[in-house]
Amino acid sequence: MTSQNRRIPGAARVVLTASASALFAACATSAPMDKAAGPAPVTPPPAATATPASSPKPTYGSFGVDTAGMDPSVAPGDSFYRFVNGKWLEKTEIPADRPSYGMFTKLAEEASLRTRALIEEAASANAPEGSEVRKMGDAFASFMDEAAIEARGVSPLQPELGRIAAITTRRELAAALGDTLRADVDPLNMGDVSTDRLLGLWVAEDLNDPSRYAAYLLQGGLGLPDRDYYLVDNPRFVEVRKQYQQYIANLLRLAGLTDVEARARRVFELERDIARVHWAQVDTQDVAKTNNPWSREELARRAPGLDWDAYLGAAGLGQQRELIIWQPSAVTGIARLVGSAPVQAWKDYLAFHAIARASPFLPKAFVDESFAFNGRVLSGAQQLRERWKRGVDFTGEALGEAIGKRYVEKYFPPEAKAEADKMVRNIVAAFGQRIDSLAWMSPETKARAKEKLATLQVGIGHPDRWRDYSALEIVRGDAYGNAERASRFEYRRNLNKLGKPVDRSEWFMVPQLVNALNSPQQNSIIFPAAILQPPFFDPNADPAVNYGGIGAVIGHEIIHSFDDLGAQFDARGKLANWWTKEDADKFKAAGQALAAQYSAYRPLPDVAVNGELTLGENIADVAGVAISYDAYRLSLGGRPAPVIDGFSGEQRFFLGFGQIWRNKYREPTLRRILLTDGHSPGEYRASTVRNLDPWYQAFGAAPGQTLYLAPEQRVRIW
Repeated sequence: MTSQNRRIPGAARVVLTASASALFAACATSAPMDKAAGPAPVTPPPAATATPASSPKPTYGSFGVDTAGMDPSVAPGDSFYRFVNGKWLEKTEIPADRPSYGMFTKLAEEASLRTRALIEEAASANAPEGSEVRKMGDAFASFMDEAAIEARGVSPLQPELGRIAAITTRRELAAALGDTLRADVDPLNMGDVSTDRLLGLWVAEDLNDPSRYAAYLLQGGLGLPDRDYYLVDNPRFVEVRKQYQQYIANLLRLAGLTDVEARARRVFELERDIARVHWAQVDTQDVAKTNNPWSREELARRAPGLDWDAYLGAAGLGQQRELIIWQPSAVTGIARLVGSAPVQAWKDYLAFHAIARASPFLPKAFVDESFAFNGRVLSGAQQLRERWKRGVDFTGEALGEAIGKRYVEKYFPPEAKAEADKMVRNIVAAFGQRIDSLAWMSPETKARAKEKLATLQVGIGHPDRWRDYSALEIVRGDAYGNAERASRFEYRRNLNKLGKPVDRSEWFMVPQLVNALNSPQQNSIIFPAAILQPPFFDPNADPAVNYGGIGAVIGHEIIHSFDDLGAQFDARGKLANWWTKEDADKFKAAGQALAAQYSAYRPLPDVAVNGELTLGENIADVAGVAISYDAYRLSLGGRPAPVIDGFSGEQRFFLGFGQIWRNKYREPTLRRILLTDGHSPGEYRASTVRNLDPWYQAFGAAPGQTLYLAPEQRVRIW
């Protein structure tokens, strides 16, 4: 739900201490709250007799919410986020090796520990040569063998540096650039639109014909996170640019190159020229602007300067007669620079990026230099992550589904899948009913929406078929070589899709990843096994909390098929209009109102949320929570929800939702998110409840409170 990201981004367990009566005092059901005097106590809403906590106990508190992490001194109508999470925010410190910390991070750390155990078991298993288990173990062991890496020094990288140094012509330059192309972007499924390579390749269903694969080219070439880091002259970015140039020089020096300050200056100036032709994040999300099929002849004519035959031939795309160019003017501008900037500047650029990409697999001096800039400067992290964690990450990148297969066997019981399947069915049914009841939508558009909902594919836990890693060569003791071979293996896997039937069941996430996604071209949603854990999903928690947690995530991903981007794709996954003009205008107006609401949030004194950049995710949040709430009510079968620890079912639903967005950010990371990420920070994702009538009924938010919106001001989408 990041850029137009279809995925959701990523806390210490807190002991329950606060009394139910004190907490409930802030949960007014109707009475206005005097902000100066604090929330007034109210009588709990009538309900069935109180139900004891589940047995065995849920992970969080007595019913699935960490009530000790709440702050009952904050009125929900002033800050629902702090009401739910205030004490947690006060107590929680961001780990030194992390740029941010929250519930996603916590689960990711747990998944990493589990994955480490699986990999270390593989490393000691003495499995047959060539088996997946042997490859997992050898890849991890090679990364962990610091003594061997130190002994080899920079020698593993020397052949590539030698090839770069030997470039003399622009045709050779084009071939060298083409050889670096990788399938490392995915603008619609994963929301990955950034690559440090000159361009990025994405192989996916054709926007105009989803029955076949297309090759997409996206802008790339920057070592900093976004073009604004090069072009905006605020003090923060000016200092980052200064430190970036020093980082470039330091890496070149470590690799044994000379005249490093002049080389670093050339590299930076070249990247700044690339940044000048880059598209902004909002434009990159506009799929109507990005759908630009060009023939090879058009590519050469419209983007001169780069020898496309040499580039595509070296990239393995020599036979591809058509490509879809995501950002045409950017690709044209980059090609022009390849033809005009000095060849020596491009050689320096290639050398620097080769060293930067290799640094995790080179001696400690390279690792430390990389962290000093990419960790401390860009993200604010204070400490390098432990080596085993980085080793798990690398092994997962190289052999993700091989690990995932074993992760599912050990940590994802069939009962969890069955319960998640049931929740999905309820939420889909609730959304269907909501479509039927929409007063603003015409019968024609409703019918198309219901058709699309009926064809939605749902993946829970893991793919039905696992990836084949038999062609990936892993050599024990060759950390750098393993990384290179894994990178090329994944690239060839994507190239091999071209010209073959489309696999509509392909997964884009591994089971051990704490995340979820929507694929608009497949019209599918995916929930990896690792996210189906507390606080998102707990089989021992109150159902209201599960619907507020994983239910809202499920609703979020369903709605991505109907957000500002997803609504442009039909039931087959084709980029096609299925709306009447009147309905489309109403939908767009609601989106503009939501964008304006989010643009008013200011996480930092000098930076606001970009409501246009985050619109798709915010639509998915507000409508996703709404349909999950409807599904929760349906699940009660007409029975009243019990009161548990003084909280009504409606309150527990919204507490479950607010709890999953606990997060703390270091300032450099928060600035980067606000500039480049399609997701709003956690506080504002939790605050989307201000658009939902049931939230007002549950907590009594009233005029004069910060989050209060009059009924006519509440944004109602789907």
